[in-house]
Parts: sequence; structure tokens; C-alpha cells
Amino acid sequence: MSIAAVMYERGFRIDDLMAAVVRRLRQDGLHLCGLVQENPDGASGCASMILVDVASRTRFGISQALGSCAHGCRLDPHGLVDAGARLEQALDANADLLVLNKFGKAETEEGRGLRGALVRAVELEVPVLTAVRPPYDIAWADFHGGCAAALPPEIDAIVDWCVAATAARRAEAAEVVS
Repeated sequence: MSIAAVMYERGFRIDDLMAAVVRRLRQDGLHLCGLVQENPDGASGCASMILVDVASRTRFGISQALGSCAHGCRLDPHGLVDAGARLEQALDANADLLVLNKFGKAETEEGRGLRGALVRAVELEVPVLTAVRPPYDIAWADFHGGCAAALPPEIDAIVDWCVAATAARRAEAAEVVS
């Protein structure tokens, strides 16, 4: 089982880093599946969030309009569930890697979000890359039970892990065939 999380702190522009990782991995010819987050207004956080399917480039709005006086997170749980359900259906054993933008509140406290896609990838033995920050790192550790690698928020280290994980999976598949 190949699972890794980029460990980062609040305020770090993880969405930009994960998008850059996807671009590099595409250049390497990997068959990617997953979702990365875009923040069209240039800000990070919950103001205006869009998930982009890395394979089809389909965009899913996951923010809800709460009015100008709202201060809390604007995550639309229904939009996230829809994106996650479509991802689970699209995920197959031929994917080289599943990229999930974050393991966060929806995946921890509510057990929803993109957790189903993550579980499906593990069942299919597809390597998984995600990102985690405190306070969700504790639930992440409980989820993977010591089986996940912790990566620094550095593009070269992340890409190196992804390339190694997908190469190992391909080598195992080649051994089974021969």
C-alpha cells in the first residue's frame, strides 16, 4: 500500500503546490486520477473553492454563498460529495496515482468528503497522494495506521515519491504478468 501526505501548516499555499505537482507528473506521462483545488479569487481558504478533476479537467464548485456577513467556512458539503462520488466511479485499477487535494475536516469529523475515493484507491492498490495539516493530522494518522509516508511541502520530494510509488506498482504488476 503506497500512501503519502504532504504535511503542511495553516497558511501554506498547498493548493498551488498540489497543482504544480500534478503538472509535473503529467509531463512524466503518469495516468492521474483525482482532484485538486483552485481558488479563483486568488485567496486560499473557503471563500471561492473549485475542485478540478485532474483527468478530465471537469470543475466542481464546492463553495456555498452564505452572505457577506458570514465568517465561517463556506464549503458546500453537497458539492464535495458530488465530486467525490464522480471520482470514485472514475477511479480504476489502471490509474497510476490518485491525487486528493486534502484530507481535512470533511474526511475526519464527518467521515465523508473524499474519503470514499481514498478507500477505493487503497482497495484497488492505486498509490495515493494527499495533503494534511494540523489539526487533521491526528485523524489522518488514525486512518492510515502507520502505513503512510509523510512528505515535506517541497515539489521535488513529492514528485520523487510519486514516481517511485508508481514505478514500484508497475514493477509488481509486471511480475504478476510474467
